[in-house]
Amino acid sequence: MYSMDLSMSKNWIDTHFHVFNAGVAVEGARYVPQYSARLSDWLRLAGHVGVTRGVWVQPSFLGTDNSLMIDALESHPDKLRGIAVVSPDVSIETLKALHQSGVRGIRLNLSGVSHEIPEWTLSNNIWEAIHTLGWHLEIHTDQGKLPQVLRQIPSDTPLVVDHMAKPLEASTSDPTLIALMKYASLAPVCVKLSGAYRLGGVNPEALTSLLLSELGPSALLWGSDWPCTNHEQFANFEALIAEAHEWIGAESFEQVMVHNPTQLYWGLGQ
Repeated sequence: MYSMDLSMSKNWIDTHFHVFNAGVAVEGARYVPQYSARLSDWLRLAGHVGVTRGVWVQPSFLGTDNSLMIDALESHPDKLRGIAVVSPDVSIETLKALHQSGVRGIRLNLSGVSHEIPEWTLSNNIWEAIHTLGWHLEIHTDQGKLPQVLRQIPSDTPLVVDHMAKPLEASTSDPTLIALMKYASLAPVCVKLSGAYRLGGVNPEALTSLLLSELGPSALLWGSDWPCTNHEQFANFEALIAEAHEWIGAESFEQVMVHNPTQLYWGLGQ
C-alpha cells in the first residue's frame, strides 16, 4: 500500500481542473457534459488530500463565455486563478479586465480540430497582452502535434503545455520533445503532469522522468484534470496525488506541487 510522507507540506496546488454545469455548452460543441462538476466538489475533494489552491481551466465546450469562472475567481481570490478561452480578436481591455479577476493565461485547445492557427499567429493583441500582463499561452494538442503549433506562434511567448505534451513516445528523439527543448531555449516553458490517460499508451512515469531530466523540475506543474472528462474513472484525488509522487519523486515533489505554480500563478506582480 502506497504511503505518503507526512512531513510534506500538503499545501499543494492543482493547476488544471474544470467546472461546468450539466447540459451547458456552446452550439456545435463536440462534447456536452451530462453531469455537473461543481466548484464545491473540487474544493472538498482536493482539500481532503492537501490541495489548498487551484487553477480553473475554462473547458473548450463553454467557448469564450468565462463568466462562471470569473465569478468564482472573484469570490476566492486567494485560492483560485484562472485560464481563459478567448477569441483571437479579443480586445486588450477585455484581457486586462480578466487579469483583474484572476486570469493568468489563455488556453488554446486544439484537440480534435485543425492545428493550423493563422488567425492566432496574426493576433497582435494576444501576444502584446501576454507580455504586458505577465501571462502565458496554454496549449493542448492532439498527440504528436505540438511541433506544428509551436512553429506558428511567436518564439518569445511564455508557454504552458497541457497533459505532458502528448509526444508519440517517451524518447529524446521524439519530435515533440525536440521541439519543446528548442522552444525552452528561447522562452519560459512549463509542462503539466496531468491527463496520463490521454497519452495513447505512452508510459507516463517514463515520460515524467524524461521531462525532469531534459527540462528540469522547475519546468513542471501538476494538475488533476478533474473531473477527467471522458475518463471519469480516474477522478480520484488520493490516487492521482500518490501517482504524481511516485513519478516525480520526493526530491522534486514540493517544487513541482508548490513552488513552481506559486511563482507562475501567484508570484510577484500576480
